[in-house]
Amino acid sequence: MHIEEGIKGLLKEAIEKNLSFGAAVILDSPKLKKFGDFSSNIALELARRLNRPPLEVARQIEQALRKEVERSSFKDKIERIEVKGVGFINFFLSKGCLYDLLLEINKKKHNFGRGSLGRARKVHIEFVSANPTGPLNVAHGRQAAFGDTLANLLDFSGYKVSREYYLNDEGVQIDLLGESLRAKYLKLSGKASEFPASGYQGKYIDELAGVLKQKYKQKLIKNAQGNLAFFSRFACNEILSQIKEDLESFGVKFNSWFSQMSLSKSGKIKIALDSLKKKGFIYQKDGAWWLASTKFGDDKDRVVIKSDSGLTYIAPDIAYHQTKFKRGFSRMINVWGPDHHGYIARIKAALSALGYDADILSVLIVQLVSLAQVEKIIPMSTRQGQYISLREIIQAVGKDAARFFFLMRKRDSHLHFDLELAKKQSLENPIYYIQYAHARILNILKFAANNLKLARKGKVNLSLLDKAEELDLIHILRNFPAVVGSCVAALEPHRITVYLQDLAKGIHRYYEKQRVVTEDLELTRARMVLMNAARIVLNNGLRLLAVSAPEKM
Repeated sequence: MHIEEGIKGLLKEAIEKNLSFGAAVILDSPKLKKFGDFSSNIALELARRLNRPPLEVARQIEQALRKEVERSSFKDKIERIEVKGVGFINFFLSKGCLYDLLLEINKKKHNFGRGSLGRARKVHIEFVSANPTGPLNVAHGRQAAFGDTLANLLDFSGYKVSREYYLNDEGVQIDLLGESLRAKYLKLSGKASEFPASGYQGKYIDELAGVLKQKYKQKLIKNAQGNLAFFSRFACNEILSQIKEDLESFGVKFNSWFSQMSLSKSGKIKIALDSLKKKGFIYQKDGAWWLASTKFGDDKDRVVIKSDSGLTYIAPDIAYHQTKFKRGFSRMINVWGPDHHGYIARIKAALSALGYDADILSVLIVQLVSLAQVEKIIPMSTRQGQYISLREIIQAVGKDAARFFFLMRKRDSHLHFDLELAKKQSLENPIYYIQYAHARILNILKFAANNLKLARKGKVNLSLLDKAEELDLIHILRNFPAVVGSCVAALEPHRITVYLQDLAKGIHRYYEKQRVVTEDLELTRARMVLMNAARIVLNNGLRLLAVSAPEKM
């Protein structure tokens, strides 16, 4: 049993036996060492219910808790229990408990930190889902890194994860893309053609027109005006191919690519809207059909079918989300850009109207990105051809640095991406700092294996690891499963980047303070166990980020 869960159980048992109360016990990890390895404010919570002073309640719990610990299997794992402040109960782990942790890490290896929170429940995560009307930009890159890492964390925590990219491959924007390509192709072929007022003007459209001209020469000119679907489909397919290439080079793979066009052809959009009509949640007004979304918390009702019988954006999205429920997902996560914030209430209202539990769906908004070497923020407009592509970022700093820097801030905070720092091959660069710690450990382990006779039978005397830097490092390693759990509970992958920087700092500090390979063979053997545990945890954390753990740098 994990030590944290064990302490929770003992604390709960002590409360139930001595206060006749059931309580939800939560343990925190104090930032200051003097407050222990774990701390609980449960006495403060119970004091309000008992109408007694918190310190008095904490003392009573402490006395009962000592007895529970004494007769439990955790007797040798908890060094002491203290009541501090207004009634906080603090727990200090024994050195033996920390040494056991090192053995656990070395035994579990790549599975250390893996949890069972998900209990094999099916979770659907939709992310990126950029329209195939232009290359992925830097904002899409942040969404891709966030969504993919969150999916990794969910998988590591016991969920059955399905990654999906939703393709808006039909409709007004795809038609406009086709019109833009057609106009460029005709111009390149020497034929006058008016470019659409709101057409896509990026350099990539000129390149696509060049590909089209080279492949078909003048053959498309005759029927160009009546063949918009061909130009739209050609552009969409070519751009989608580039998107897939960029995502693959970024380390992102999807289980499925869900096409809006296939949704339309299947008739599922009509089925979903007819269902809402039968339930009385779609009504007709001014020639259009409206979703009564205000009945489910939206600020106003929304048009789903326009007066000209065309569908609004929300209509296929309603049907698409209905397919998620029908596919049996018990949890759904959408990763969207900030321009979709106002869309959350209406899609949840539609799901509620269909009779589903809208709380199953979590919509996570990922804020925009600015680049430090650019004097002013470039507005990300694919249509105007103003953007910095994900491909350019990967080429400039590499996949590892790009993913790590995209994940360094909370998703709801604006991200300032420092390109020059991300390029640096020095300890100033946080990802280089972390990867160097991993390479440094491997170098130490290889040196010891090649130069010392460490393969001696018998237990390693881990009690020799008594230096402050060693114990501090073990405490950091101990926190890894809790950090993974908190990332999943809060849906905040950035916490892993913070943790890995802290771990790397602990490793470098230890290396600078203590000689790892010493003349004392027993001490060296113990320190090798510590170093290998640190390497394993670093590797596990980097793997969750889909960032490499280099052997040498």
